[in-house]
Amino acid sequence: MTILRNLLFYPLFYGFSALLVIASVLAVPFGRQALRRVVALWGRWHFWCVTNILGIEVEQQGTIPDEPVLIAVKHESFFEAIDMPRLFGFPTVFAKRELFMIPGWGYSAKVYGLVPVARDKGARALREMIALARQRVAEGRPLVIFPEGTRVPHGARAPLQSGFAGISRLLGLPVVPVAVDSGPLYHRFLKRPGTITYRVGETIPAGLPRAELERRVRKAINVLNDGRGLPSGSMALGA
Repeated sequence: MTILRNLLFYPLFYGFSALLVIASVLAVPFGRQALRRVVALWGRWHFWCVTNILGIEVEQQGTIPDEPVLIAVKHESFFEAIDMPRLFGFPTVFAKRELFMIPGWGYSAKVYGLVPVARDKGARALREMIALARQRVAEGRPLVIFPEGTRVPHGARAPLQSGFAGISRLLGLPVVPVAVDSGPLYHRFLKRPGTITYRVGETIPAGLPRAELERRVRKAINVLNDGRGLPSGSMALGA
């Protein structure tokens, strides 16, 4: 059954996704709201495929504050990256600059309002990145970052990228850490049924020293590595 689920998931999800990439480019001349609807449809389509084809249930434990914050998300697989438009509505995600080179997708990503992260490109690139992020904050959009900088196997506690603390300090926003345990089910080519959990940690105030901020974020985003969560008050997002 697992193999059959995967044989259905890959052509259906990625086939329709290719059409949505084309639709996103065509939507650009009609404004950001039109593009937003296409991206939102992509997130909902992925979620439908995950829950109805792969048999994965998704739960959220805790609530993300409804105010300008920097959301630091654990990164174990492509699941949480694709799920951001559905989870947050209209997020601004810090994404690798290399992704913006993808034909069609990169152009749409810039118009949508993602922020390219240029590693090791100096102070000027950092200032441009922060200026874009502040524009998105002024628009009332949540900022989402994967502080580890890349996908990390479930159970591993990778160090945070050096630029994360600098971004947080320059933006002056509280940080909301979010753990996710998608790796065991979604990371491999053969995806398996089960439950993926988002665990929202306590909001971390702005202005903390770098070492303290990184310690708190790293601890919070890795809490599901130990199989711990909130046994009560969890909110199911899919079945």
